[in-house]
Amino acid sequence: MSSGATARPDQVSLGVLVSSVPRDVVDAAVAGYGAGAKRSDGKLPPHVVAYLTMALCLFPGDDYEEVATKVTGSLSRFGCWDASWTVPTASGITQARKRLGGTVMAEVFEGVAQAVATPDTRGAWLRGRRLVAIDGFEADLPDTPANAAEFGYAGSGNHRSAYPKARVVALAECGTHAFLAARVGACGIGEQTLARGLYPRLLGDELLTADRNFYSWDAWDTASRTGAALLWRAPGRLALPVARVLPDGTYLTVLVNPKVRGAGRRERILAAAEAGHEIRPEEAHLARVVEYDVPDRDGNGAGELIALLSTVTDPAEARADELAAAYHERWEEETANDQLKTHLRGPGKILRSRLPELAHQEIWAWLTVHYALSVLIARAAEAADLDPDRISYSRALRIARRTATGTAGFSPSGLD
Repeated sequence: MSSGATARPDQVSLGVLVSSVPRDVVDAAVAGYGAGAKRSDGKLPPHVVAYLTMALCLFPGDDYEEVATKVTGSLSRFGCWDASWTVPTASGITQARKRLGGTVMAEVFEGVAQAVATPDTRGAWLRGRRLVAIDGFEADLPDTPANAAEFGYAGSGNHRSAYPKARVVALAECGTHAFLAARVGACGIGEQTLARGLYPRLLGDELLTADRNFYSWDAWDTASRTGAALLWRAPGRLALPVARVLPDGTYLTVLVNPKVRGAGRRERILAAAEAGHEIRPEEAHLARVVEYDVPDRDGNGAGELIALLSTVTDPAEARADELAAAYHERWEEETANDQLKTHLRGPGKILRSRLPELAHQEIWAWLTVHYALSVLIARAAEAADLDPDRISYSRALRIARRTATGTAGFSPSGLD
């Protein structure tokens, strides 16, 4: 489904996948990684395997043959399945997934993931800037020697996790919960490390929100050079000298590169910022600080001081209260993570792939299915003039699963 399409009753479930993940994108990914069909009988060609892999993520509780049986009708309607073929066996699907490899589905996701929100999407914008967030989560994998070697366990000793874990860090569109880009690695790789590969993906019309654990000078430097606006929570240990107090009570500070040594050099940089002179970007960055209290949830009268850093230094471009509200939209990615792990995958469930290459394949297919459902929900919300948050993800998912077997229809009004 393209970003401007309207959901139709016959375009749910596998229809959503086929229209949100067009055949030409799948074919291009297959060709790019040399994963073409290798069987002479023509069964389970790569594009069918790609859609079946996504279907496996849509029906995580069913085995291979059951999923294939459920979705071949939908695939046939969209020209992805030859009616003369028989439903493949579990071993046949496994072998076909191995032939497809671990990188094709990553390329498929990259080929379809794009901004979903339109100017009419509620909760997606701050004065023309698209709100995006960066966050991470872990995915449990089958406890096999190969997965353990590739991904590792969280913790150690008596506190070691029961299953190997993959770490995923993703950029998500706050207004629609759609994942726009991601990096996947072992659980021993930190979120900051994986995030480095995502900052170059930022666009000039975006405002990136991030929690305090993502801050480092190098990360801020890399992200700000993309031209995107930044709104990150400052870690408590970070010194924020006051360079200039602004009329709205916020103030400008200087973020100094840790490689700049010596108090004298740092003082000269701060003095230049106080005087309104330009500072060298390889040495420091000017940022606006927005501070506010959050009342203690226990009701004891204490409050938590939150300090936000932003590249939006002019109060005329965004008021302090607007920036504070925009930062809290970052929690929409937490909602996206919950949709992915609790609803689409199922609470406490592990992924099904016992080999690392297939685990990578499955994670990217999982992200792609979530993206397709996010597009569906966003278009339904627009049709009903609602914030996408008002659309029940659980209900949308139930309808999508039912329609995969041709047992339910869909209309935008049926999702609220």
